[in-house]
Amino acid sequence: MNRPSRISNVTKDYLQEFHCILEEMIEGMTSAELTDSISHNFIVQMIPHHKAAIKMCKNILRFTTNLAIQDIATGIIEEQSKSIQDMEEILCCCSEDENSPKDLERYQSGINNIMQHMFSAMENARASNEINCNFMWEMIPHHKGAVDMCETTQAYPICPELEPILNSIIVSQRRGIRQMQELLQRMQCGGNRQRGFWFM
Repeated sequence: MNRPSRISNVTKDYLQEFHCILEEMIEGMTSAELTDSISHNFIVQMIPHHKAAIKMCKNILRFTTNLAIQDIATGIIEEQSKSIQDMEEILCCCSEDENSPKDLERYQSGINNIMQHMFSAMENARASNEINCNFMWEMIPHHKGAVDMCETTQAYPICPELEPILNSIIVSQRRGIRQMQELLQRMQCGGNRQRGFWFM
């Protein structure tokens, strides 16, 4: 993580909690019990991803007085709580859909690459004394990771109940990325270059 030379105690508290959330997300996503079902594997790895987003939003809501950030964070909590509920409801039936060993290997290799890229981008997110900017620098690669995971999953045979959830995640996360990129510009947060990403 790129930190300024001196950060406030409030920023330290915010960043400490963020990195605890990130570590928990990484553990949850990488230790999820995988099966021979791509649909199952997506769900059990996306749920801890969504749970981390909710915790990240609750973290920023403890500190921010920015109404736009409050609206973004509240929207993420509502959308991803509903998405978790939807995925939990279809997990049992979707877990019955099996995929070929070749598809499973290709799928998981792609997902692992996406996750590692996302983890690295979040771990190395720019940090300043402007907590609102920090939140967006952290959340944009988190959202992009979800979009990439969904698009990768759509390239394989999956249970029909999962498809609308994937589409909903893609639409909401792309919208969130655009909102945060625009807000970063309006707040003059500056750019954040991280391993192939250029966020403005």
